[in-house]
Amino acid sequence: MQRLHFRESSRVAFSLLAATGIALTACSSNGGSGSGSTTPATSGGSPTSSATAAGGEPASGSGAIAAIKKNWATFFSAKTPTTRRIALLQDGDKVAKVIKAQSGSSLAAAASAKVSHVALTGTSQASVTYSIYVGGQAALPNQQGVAVYQDGVWKVGLVSFCALLKIENAGNSSGLPAACTGS
Repeated sequence: MQRLHFRESSRVAFSLLAATGIALTACSSNGGSGSGSTTPATSGGSPTSSATAAGGEPASGSGAIAAIKKNWATFFSAKTPTTRRIALLQDGDKVAKVIKAQSGSSLAAAASAKVSHVALTGTSQASVTYSIYVGGQAALPNQQGVAVYQDGVWKVGLVSFCALLKIENAGNSSGLPAACTGS
């Protein structure tokens, strides 16, 4: 009985995540431009700098960490319009059709996320620890993800989104958008 409950919980959790268009699996990625190293800044550490792209969000330091936390929560929020979600996903236009198709789910309407830790891991990437909530209850606590600095904005990494789609597809890459399969 316990095993069946776990499987059903997992199925619901994965359906929820797919419905919100969010990937939860920790993955590595080149994530866009640059992969130089910087001194990591964490949500509990001091900023490394407050460099800001022209008209964009801070690229490093405490400002970057705050932007990542805000954007991650916004991407997961059921109140966020689909067009904004697409804008908050790295190369989101490449999977816009999937996000639009999944955004109407009742599970998506009950989902939210909270970031508990951010570590800047390069000039344009950060690792993110976050939890997904459904109706205020932790459905997937302490998940690992990737944020990518693209076009002056900290976005949810496409590699994380694609990893969730693969999980939803029983670990199979066939049928996934070309942006997720390299096709």
